[in-house]
Amino acid sequence: MKPRSETRRPSFFWLLAAIALPPLGLAVRYRFHHRERMPQSGAFVLAPNHYSEIDPLVIGAAVWKLGRAPRFLAKASLFKNPVLGWLLRTSGQIPVERAGSKSHRALRAAEELVEKGRMVVVYPEGSLTRDPDLWPMRGKTGAVRIALERDIPIIPSAHWGTQELMPRYGKKIHPFPRKTIDVIVGEPLDLSEYRGKPLTQSSLLEATDQLMKAIAELLAELRDEPAPAERWDPTQHGQKETGRLED
Repeated sequence: MKPRSETRRPSFFWLLAAIALPPLGLAVRYRFHHRERMPQSGAFVLAPNHYSEIDPLVIGAAVWKLGRAPRFLAKASLFKNPVLGWLLRTSGQIPVERAGSKSHRALRAAEELVEKGRMVVVYPEGSLTRDPDLWPMRGKTGAVRIALERDIPIIPSAHWGTQELMPRYGKKIHPFPRKTIDVIVGEPLDLSEYRGKPLTQSSLLEATDQLMKAIAELLAELRDEPAPAERWDPTQHGQKETGRLED
């Protein structure tokens, strides 16, 4: 029997969709590529690229349109807003502390989601890319760690066009004229060589490199141009990996 889409099951996401989708639909036209690759049941990690502050809204709506209820690892600071924080907590979003003793809790919370057969969106870059041409930069290991520790698939994805809606580090949304945003779903990343083995920092970094390469290749397909051979490394360019930078 074909699994019932999460979007057809009564949930708090119905309220969120009713609030967010109509205005977003006035500003955004989605064009999906390989939508059949999005699993309609079971737990997995979706790992997209990240280059605009509005990406979570755009990707969240895209995931909903593809039949799944989106849950994210989100910056803990967003939860401090009373209204937004309530919406995030009620819909099962996961606060992420940048550093300190609470930073590992995000991984534990994400594992609870996957144990219940839910998907979670994890931006492997950790923050907006520092690459001046908006290609994916060097990734962090959290996404592949969740996938390997819980033995679930990790699916790379990419989108392009969000920068026209809200530029990187932009403070204003530009809804008109309506923007076309391309979203592509990749094949599950082959992590068979790492599964069932002790996880080391070396193996996590190798798997993360493979993930970022897959994301870059998907983005290259959307942009119709080759991706850089190597990912941008902020530390080699004297840049911080968090916070805002000047474009």
